[in-house]
Amino acid sequence: MNSTIDTIKNHRSIRSYTDQAVDDKMIDEILAAAQAMPNSINAQQTSVIVVKNLETRKKLAELSGGNPWIVEAPVFLVFIADFYKTDLSVTKNQATQVIHESIEGTVVGAVDAGLNLGGAIVAAESLGLGIVPIGGIRRNPQGVIDLLNLPEKTFPLCGLAIGHPKGSSDKKPRLPMRTFRHDEVYNADILPEAIEEYDEKMEAYYKEIGREQSGNWSKLNARLYQMVYYPEVYPTMVKQGFKNDK
Repeated sequence: MNSTIDTIKNHRSIRSYTDQAVDDKMIDEILAAAQAMPNSINAQQTSVIVVKNLETRKKLAELSGGNPWIVEAPVFLVFIADFYKTDLSVTKNQATQVIHESIEGTVVGAVDAGLNLGGAIVAAESLGLGIVPIGGIRRNPQGVIDLLNLPEKTFPLCGLAIGHPKGSSDKKPRLPMRTFRHDEVYNADILPEAIEEYDEKMEAYYKEIGREQSGNWSKLNARLYQMVYYPEVYPTMVKQGFKNDK
């Protein structure tokens, strides 16, 4: 339909990068696009840490469970829920901030950081760069907080590796559109058949790329979603002031 939509629809995660640095002007444009995304009540309760230092990226890779592409990509962005910043504005007006202690605050911070992340992804890919989001940044959140000197009322939500792609990667199939788009009301009846169809497609996809051990979509979910795979998130959020009790 247009080049922007084509860029989005052609997305694929890139986990191999050349040695070429990412120009600072590109980073500026990516961050400007990320910051321009919508946010709740214009409170702008998010921030981004731009990490270029190799030793810091190596440490972040270790904290994230050994993701090598954090080291290989020359730029790593860490998206932060930032109610420290908003607290300064609240205190300036002789009031006490409470929102960061609530589930609503956690949801708002995560949604807005996700919007920032999406804007950064589209901007980076439109510039011909490769990206891969890193949820593993939450594996050891206290380590990330200490490393990046994050103050109270902040929390690292996701990372984004950015670099010049070394080749391409296979485009991963998505669930059928009927599982994503529901008209007027949620249609649960179509899901079992659609999931079965998608599992067959994913088995073929994993076989084609040499990852038969992944099984399919349902098997992968069953392995991961029967547990809280990043159990340090909640206690660390509480320590940072995100009590989630309101």
